[in-house]
Amino acid sequence: MRSKDKIAYYYDGDVGGVYFGPNHPMKPHRLCMTHHLVLSYDLHRKMEIYRPHKAYPVELAQFHSADYVEFLHRITPDTQHLFSNELAKYNLGEDCPVFENLFEFCQIYAGGTIDAARRLNNQLCDIAINWAGGLHHAKKYIDVHHGDGVEEAFYFTDRVMTVSFHKYGDMFFPGTGDVKETGEREGKYYAINVPLKDGIDDTSFTRLFKTIISKVVETYVPGAIVLQCGADSLAGDRLGCFNLSIDGHAECVRFVKKFNLPLLVTGGGGYTKENVARCWAVETGVLLDTELPNEIPENEYIKYFGPEYSLRIPNGHIENLNSKSYLSTIKMQVFENLRCIQHAPGVQMQEVPPDFYIPDFDEDEQNPDERMDQHTQDKHIQRDDEYYEGDHDNDQNMEDSLLIKEMAEKD
Repeated sequence: MRSKDKIAYYYDGDVGGVYFGPNHPMKPHRLCMTHHLVLSYDLHRKMEIYRPHKAYPVELAQFHSADYVEFLHRITPDTQHLFSNELAKYNLGEDCPVFENLFEFCQIYAGGTIDAARRLNNQLCDIAINWAGGLHHAKKYIDVHHGDGVEEAFYFTDRVMTVSFHKYGDMFFPGTGDVKETGEREGKYYAINVPLKDGIDDTSFTRLFKTIISKVVETYVPGAIVLQCGADSLAGDRLGCFNLSIDGHAECVRFVKKFNLPLLVTGGGGYTKENVARCWAVETGVLLDTELPNEIPENEYIKYFGPEYSLRIPNGHIENLNSKSYLSTIKMQVFENLRCIQHAPGVQMQEVPPDFYIPDFDEDEQNPDERMDQHTQDKHIQRDDEYYEGDHDNDQNMEDSLLIKEMAEKD
């Protein structure tokens, strides 16, 4: 048991200036709201805070195809009409819109996760947090959607085991993630899917989560864990259909932390922005072994947490369609798949690969005044068109290693 975890936290306020559009449920400003809760509870005093570098195109091309990265670099709202073929090819459109500063947004959230992974790999921290990371549908998770893009990336290898707990069925996006989808070739049985039905509650979810993750860690013996904490599995999420409370969601984070393995924690889905901020602030506290008072301290976004101004959210009332027999069947199918794995992968990585493709820069040579200006900006970024007074939301009429995708309906 480590005496005290060293935690690195990555944040760049520029992510909050991104706007997907008036009718899109994704609100990146939820990250600014999360950060200000972290500040108001003084959690930043217990962590090392870093501004991530913007991932270079060559870094993004380590995973994505170079032509896809180049396309994202070139496309803008004003020029998208010139790229109709590419938009169709790369599945950009209504659900994945082209917006101002799209590529920079991708660079920031990917850069944060890359920096976090490098810091963990070099044993400079025990836990790294990047709430901007965890987006997982780009092809090649506690989130309510299936982590299909991540699963696909590692579907043919035993070097990474993916585990996804998510809503499945009823034509729910993205339509993948059946328990029978287990990987192929060298990756056979190294993709674990836990398909759930509407309305699962804290008791059912946490029991299943702990049972399966314990067996996965025992069987696979991972060297590190990436925990994607999508908050669309919370009760009341505008796109979700689970009944999880923030305490139930956070209990999964607390459980994974107890394995004392290098841990990279990311965000993901979550479309009721004030609840996303509540959840990730509480889970930052969990990772710091700090229980937060229920009353939210004064901060720049305090009015959006009214009228109760508390961290807890109302219980969900969606009927739980996950019977005990159904969950037992899923658990036994997962365990049967894990029994097919004879031992942990035989070719464990012994050395951390060099970061040869990342240009060197001296942070001390950067203009300190510019750094201060940006930090000041981080505290004041706000989009008036994304927020509302009372019920007047501008889109209120919308219908409401080991990679663990913890909470989703398949994001």
